Amino acid sequence: MTLLLLDGASLWFRAFYAVPDKLVAPDGRSVNAVRGFTDMVAALITRHQPSRLAVCLDLDWRPQFRVDAVPSYKAHRLDSSDDAAPGAEEVPDLLTPQVDMILDVLAAAGIATAGADGLEADDVLGTLATRERTNDVVVVSGDRDLLQLASDDPGRPPVRVLYVGRGLAKAELFGPAEVAAKYGVPVTNAGPAYADLATLRGDASDGLPGVKGIGEKSASSLILRYGSLDALMAAVADPASDLAAGVRAKLTAAQEYLTAAAPVVRVVRDAEVTFSKSDELPTAPADPTRLAELAVAYNAESPVSRLIKAMHERA
Repeated sequence: MTLLLLDGASLWFRAFYAVPDKLVAPDGRSVNAVRGFTDMVAALITRHQPSRLAVCLDLDWRPQFRVDAVPSYKAHRLDSSDDAAPGAEEVPDLLTPQVDMILDVLAAAGIATAGADGLEADDVLGTLATRERTNDVVVVSGDRDLLQLASDDPGRPPVRVLYVGRGLAKAELFGPAEVAAKYGVPVTNAGPAYADLATLRGDASDGLPGVKGIGEKSASSLILRYGSLDALMAAVADPASDLAAGVRAKLTAAQEYLTAAAPVVRVVRDAEVTFSKSDELPTAPADPTRLAELAVAYNAESPVSRLIKAMHERA
């Protein structure tokens, strides 16, 4: 049995850009993200046959503790328009109203949403994946940072990450072995090691500069050799270590950044998560009348029908 955890914003952003915005509701509103997201959820249910499912939400897309640590964190995504609320994320005008439509469809279908005050969906995903003790976990996101959750830890169900950064058709399923093979990190702690690699390498999409002069290959070599960022920095601090002088100088210069960025990259794993309802996935819509009304109102009869079929046909 499987617990399927979806990174809500990551998926509806991808749906918005993957489906033409010429698709509109009878009243003229754009519904491309609604249709695309609903189809994605249906396809994921069919593929993974989950007994439980939660769509995880950003209740704060740019948490203050991350901004305090690294002020550039997601700063390039801030909405600079005159009428934007302070700290608002820049979101396409045609997508913003569709988020509420998507949440309406999920509620009528009986699919749970989950969020944590002051935190991102990444932190909700991290918490739910870490605390699960019953079902195998599949985390679905287009954010590579979530690869840090892949695990085969003893005494816990396995956690896999379905990376959909190139679309659902080209999705890649990562466990520790796949993370280690693709990114060059130790398989024994591939998830946390990936977070350490990302800290060293940086991530322009999140406004994290990384260590100047350390790219992905260099970061991989260092993490493979030392096993973790903590062990690497211990070698930097040890004058007797055989760390190359040039690398030592780069890491010494970046020590303040590394100390600040490490907890920014690592997801929170002990958040206080609130659910809209139980994460048990029903085999029929919670409110079929309402869901049928929404399907018509949002010109989404076909995607909604596929969602209902996927829920009903679960093994």
